[in-house]
Amino acid sequence: MIVPRARGAWQHGEMSISKGLDKVEVALRWDPSPVGAADHDLDVIAAVYPAVAPYGPPAYLVHFDSRSPDGTIYLSRDSTTGQGLGYDEALTIEFARQPDDHARVVVGVVIQQHAGRLVFADIAAPGVRIREGYTVLAEHDFSAVAGSTAAVVAEFVRAESGVWEFHPCLRGFDLDPDAFSVAMGARVA
Repeated sequence: MIVPRARGAWQHGEMSISKGLDKVEVALRWDPSPVGAADHDLDVIAAVYPAVAPYGPPAYLVHFDSRSPDGTIYLSRDSTTGQGLGYDEALTIEFARQPDDHARVVVGVVIQQHAGRLVFADIAAPGVRIREGYTVLAEHDFSAVAGSTAAVVAEFVRAESGVWEFHPCLRGFDLDPDAFSVAMGARVA
């Protein structure tokens, strides 16, 4: 289920915020695996695409134990078990500081496949929230992609005016983490 919530109006499946986005948080949550079962490890990933090839290979990826070279995209929380209250992982993107040669940022969630194939339906209470400040832009519970091992949850695009726009989405993939990091930014037909 996708629950878009945002200021601004929807236009053909997109939302444009005239002042552009400043700082966005993508927060991921899930409940721990049952007692005696292997831990479930989900990760939020951001792929940054250059203006010269916005649908080509990413300029770089930000994931667990990493941050963007310029410090504008970083994880402030990382969990390998889902333990704790509320959101377990949080990725912050500072759009106001993005270099001019960045045109697109795609954010995805991947399930690590340490203990055999797992899909979102196997994970207890998964969810993602995308917000700017206190404004929730979108929330997903992954039920629409329950049979997938990974999903794109958000796309941010720099408009011709230079402001960043949020494009809500939820697209499931049946790929391992490495293959997903390559495929997540492909153009949707």
